[in-house]
Amino acid sequence: MSSAATSASASPPFGRVTTAMITPFRPDGSLDLDAAQKVATHLVDHGNDGLIISGTTGEAPTTSDAEKVELLRAVIAAVGDRAKIVAGAGSNNTAHSIESARAAEAAGAHGLLVVTPYYNKPPQAGIKAHFTAIADATGLPVMAYDIPGRAGVPIETDTLLALAEHPRIVAVKDAKGDVAAATKVLANSDLYYYCGADELNLAWLALGAIGIASVVGHVASTQYAEMIAAIDAGDLAKAREIDRRLIPAVDAIMTRTQGAIMVKAALKLQGVLEHSTMRPPLIEATDEQIDWLTTDLKTSGLIA
Repeated sequence: MSSAATSASASPPFGRVTTAMITPFRPDGSLDLDAAQKVATHLVDHGNDGLIISGTTGEAPTTSDAEKVELLRAVIAAVGDRAKIVAGAGSNNTAHSIESARAAEAAGAHGLLVVTPYYNKPPQAGIKAHFTAIADATGLPVMAYDIPGRAGVPIETDTLLALAEHPRIVAVKDAKGDVAAATKVLANSDLYYYCGADELNLAWLALGAIGIASVVGHVASTQYAEMIAAIDAGDLAKAREIDRRLIPAVDAIMTRTQGAIMVKAALKLQGVLEHSTMRPPLIEATDEQIDWLTTDLKTSGLIA
């Protein structure tokens, strides 16, 4: 990886503290654009320089194409002059993904998050063709989302290195957790790496990731910005202290149940979100889960 990509002075196309933002709904399940703008503003005010809209945590499987565009435009209007707004545009249908990418570009997105095609488990040649076709369809930079736990297949190292040759495929959101494989990609390409698993944020930043694409960042953006600054300054002891302090919050949000469920509950506890409505098949956190969450967020110093 080039020194430009790892330098603190680099200007990666998706920011450095990036949160995969929830999608707020009213109690009747309808899209709440005012709440979305409030959440986006809160996140940027607290250290985010990038937001991912309509990713998994944004409940993208249950929002329509039209709702995704509405949501994107609302967030861009609220904070698009202060943060990079990245639109989730991937699916397991290449043609539909291209349509989504073009709609996001027309709405003013600054970049695209494209997940590995899920469920249909294409071969690596098919994965390469999928990402290439989407990157060819717009002028926007693309972050490839490598998450075999959900997609069923990884993006193999050779595939990532081949994709890195495309001028608009510029980054990877890694939720694969294969340190050896990522090291090879970092050493042999100029791809920017973003950690896509909050429990590994410190490890990936130390390895050479440019930033994070977080879920826990909804409630810990300030702390993650401090962690990145500490890594840039060579202060590993401070970065470790921040990482260890956030362990209870990471456990609470990422291991008790599905992450979006717990993040909405956490934002409600913080007073940022009025309603924690989920769209089926996701459901709101139980009283017991909220009790655990409250204790763990207090332990991490994220609520009083």
